[in-house]
Amino acid sequence: MSYSSGHGKASPEKLRKLKDLLLKSDNRICADCGALDPKWASSNIGVFICLKCSGVHRSLGTHISKVMSVTLDEWSDEQIDSMLEVGGNSYANSIYEAFLPAGYSKPKPNPNSTYDERAEFIRSKYELQEFLKPSLRIVSSKSSHLSSDSGKDKHSSSSLNSPANAQAGMVEFIGILKVKVIKGRNLAIRDMLSSDPYVVLTLGQQKAQTSVIKSNLNPVWNEELNLSVPESYGALKVQVFDHDVISSDDIMGEAEVDLQPMIAGAMAFGDPDLLADMQIGKWLKSDDNALINDSPVNIIDGKVKQEVSLRLQRVECGELDMELQWIPLSQ
Repeated sequence: MSYSSGHGKASPEKLRKLKDLLLKSDNRICADCGALDPKWASSNIGVFICLKCSGVHRSLGTHISKVMSVTLDEWSDEQIDSMLEVGGNSYANSIYEAFLPAGYSKPKPNPNSTYDERAEFIRSKYELQEFLKPSLRIVSSKSSHLSSDSGKDKHSSSSLNSPANAQAGMVEFIGILKVKVIKGRNLAIRDMLSSDPYVVLTLGQQKAQTSVIKSNLNPVWNEELNLSVPESYGALKVQVFDHDVISSDDIMGEAEVDLQPMIAGAMAFGDPDLLADMQIGKWLKSDDNALINDSPVNIIDGKVKQEVSLRLQRVECGELDMELQWIPLSQ
């Protein structure tokens, strides 16, 4: 596994400690439903969770739970420290479920529970904090962890991957879209001689944003952003902005990505882990879209991926390269 982030690459010592934490018996089942072998985690809460429960966590917003893949995402030392400080699922549940009433009307979900059953319990557990001792709260820091506090409820916040409205996400998700924003080319000038570009992705009520790259019309981000995909999904909206300190940020172009070829192809062919490398679909270049070239959907090493090169629209110039990866919740 590889763990790094914008906060810096995780040290070998931290990688070893995280691996040891993953191997503990209480962390081999989902903290919320008990499903075996969870491969997702809430890095600020400090729990390991299954793919289905991770979709509910994402719907709450990163100000409550910042979901990361144990095997696919890159982690930083800071994020690993947050997980280590909590100590894993048993320690977290001893606080979050400390006062789970006997005969509670919303029982803890199991691996076969519906999305609605998971959502009701997880929201009560983490967002409403119904099972916490009254004096317990979450202390906010760069990486929030469990502690005691007699003041108001506090949560860590993140500018990346935050839904515009956390409650609007309480719908059933069918998968996770991982978007690697690779680079821009010949972007528009919005300052004196250059621009300070960043990319914003929007899918439904969710937004995700890259870092700002100073004074560069050919920026290289190589940043991965995650978005949950609802049953009724639309196009992925891509916008490039110029960061301004004094005035509002200027638009540097936009485009839309049709997700239907990737998702429909993935659903038609089934579990990619069981298939050889192959093409399963294609988004075709046309006068009605922003594609520079046809964009094939491929299975590569058991993963559904799609490379997309866009010519930014409603702007004088600019192109953007991205790579999409689809992860179904049913997988």
